[in-house]
Amino acid sequence: MIYVGLTGWGDHPDVYSPGSKKTDKLIDYSAHFPIVELDSSFYAVQPEKNIRKWMEETPEPFQFVVKAYQGMTGHLRGENPFDSRDDMFEAFKKSIRPLKEAGKLAMVLLQFPPWFDCQKDNVDQLREITGRLKEFDLAIEFRHQSWYANGMSEKTVDFLRDNQLIHTVCDEPQAGDGSIPLVPISSRTDKVLLRIHGRNVHGWLNPGHGQNWREVRYLYDYNKEELGEISRAVNLLAQTAETVYVIFNNNSGGHAAGDAKEFQNMNDLSFDGLSPKQMDLFEGGF
Repeated sequence: MIYVGLTGWGDHPDVYSPGSKKTDKLIDYSAHFPIVELDSSFYAVQPEKNIRKWMEETPEPFQFVVKAYQGMTGHLRGENPFDSRDDMFEAFKKSIRPLKEAGKLAMVLLQFPPWFDCQKDNVDQLREITGRLKEFDLAIEFRHQSWYANGMSEKTVDFLRDNQLIHTVCDEPQAGDGSIPLVPISSRTDKVLLRIHGRNVHGWLNPGHGQNWREVRYLYDYNKEELGEISRAVNLLAQTAETVYVIFNNNSGGHAAGDAKEFQNMNDLSFDGLSPKQMDLFEGGF
């Protein structure tokens, strides 16, 4: 099975009903896509009440890919709001357990920063982090080329396979050490994750500062030929993994929803169990 979704649900105007309120955005989103990447959990561990609210707003089969809190993966550059590392991990686990208990947690995404390269200390750190979160299905996304360069791809995927970790395959700009190639290999037979970041090399290398980086880094609109390349990668993954989760993250210019819909059309994908709200308003809209 191939599932398609977007990063977040709050910034995709093409999928909202006319006059939709901010509080209705997830409901509207779930009328179009069966999965979503929850990225607010990267910036702050979410209160359990938020998680339960989002669960109630989505159909029973709807799935969340939860991005791990930045303090857990080495991204945090400010003050850590938690008294200890133990407290940080316990708070995160408590936050998302309701999703797992309800069968709505596809996986936890551990995205490591571009400076997290392939060396023993970082492998040891990876083991420590995933050990703390072993109750969940964990997807690993690397952003340093050393995990794949010079014949390391097979070894990296083997390491993930040996530790029952999900390989996060990426389509992203090929921009040196701080990017990884598209390697459509699954490390598990049940599920694999593919994240679509766009191919804007300039934006990837020069994202700007502060919040402005969001306006540049993922600014990209895939053409049909490029979506065909992604389709071939997805079909390869589907031969070895029961479920392929495809997340479009190229939304700096608002292109993610349209590209995801085009990808669905190209691959004759349709999904049962979507929210019925206002679906007819968007027929033929993509």
